[in-house]
Amino acid sequence: MDLIPPSSSSTSPTPSSSQSSTAATGSNNGQLSRYENQKRRDWNTFGQYLRNHRPPLTLARCSGAHVLEFLRYLDQFGKTKVHNPGCPFFGLPNPPAPCPCPLRQAWGSLDALIGRLRAAYEENGGPPESNPFGARAVRLYLREVRDSQARARGISYEKKKRKRPPTSTPARPMGMGMGMPPSAPPFQHHQFHSESSVNNTGLSIDGSSINIGERERSFP
Repeated sequence: MDLIPPSSSSTSPTPSSSQSSTAATGSNNGQLSRYENQKRRDWNTFGQYLRNHRPPLTLARCSGAHVLEFLRYLDQFGKTKVHNPGCPFFGLPNPPAPCPCPLRQAWGSLDALIGRLRAAYEENGGPPESNPFGARAVRLYLREVRDSQARARGISYEKKKRKRPPTSTPARPMGMGMGMPPSAPPFQHHQFHSESSVNNTGLSIDGSSINIGERERSFP
């Protein structure tokens, strides 16, 4: 994953009260998860970006357009080679030689970053209905980055469908499915006499009936 540039110690933001309380809770319950730590770093980096903006921006005035500026600003720290349309390696997933095409933030990194910042915005008191990280312009930008990088790098970002395990089907008797009638169960001699002494029995095999009288008949 492409990393956001580390902030210097001189410009590192002072943790807010909500962040301090979150850190205290995390220290009591043990270490924070990797996701929570990354989300906190991303949120601090975005806050620093707003303070360094000219003119400076507050979180309340931040819009989807400012989020797009932030994503384009991060491209200079990317590590993913994105070939230009005129590059001979355009569309090749494994280029055989280096080229002067620029490095960019990978689409997967940007998509995960926006997801973390969107959650951090609401956790820090931002209203969900005005969340700038969920703006339509941001979604369209991420889709455009995904499609353009897929063409330039010759890869597909489509999710692979999971193959269902083959279902076991019960074995068919010999002759089933081939136009042949199933084999009749073997007849026992004592069954003929016990049944014929009471009445005639009709057996149906493949639609044709065979009547068995008192005498035992021989079958060809």
